[in-house]
Amino acid sequence: MPGRYGDIDYPRTTKRGMLLGATLFALGVLGEVVGSALFGPLPAWEHTLFFDLEALGIVLLLLVPFVFGIALPLTE
Repeated sequence: MPGRYGDIDYPRTTKRGMLLGATLFALGVLGEVVGSALFGPLPAWEHTLFFDLEALGIVLLLLVPFVFGIALPLTE
């Protein structure tokens, strides 16, 4: 029986969201470090891209557990 927000598997969604956040953060950090090591100074747009990946990863890591792990299951 679908709940209030549809048929969402909250544990699986939480785990996948956390994995996505960790992956984005790791790509941002590795891109910054490896890119600078292999290619020397990176252009400003690449620094911005890698920083945005890191920031989005951190935001997902902080918000996904609260939204899909706590808030939505409690309101259903």
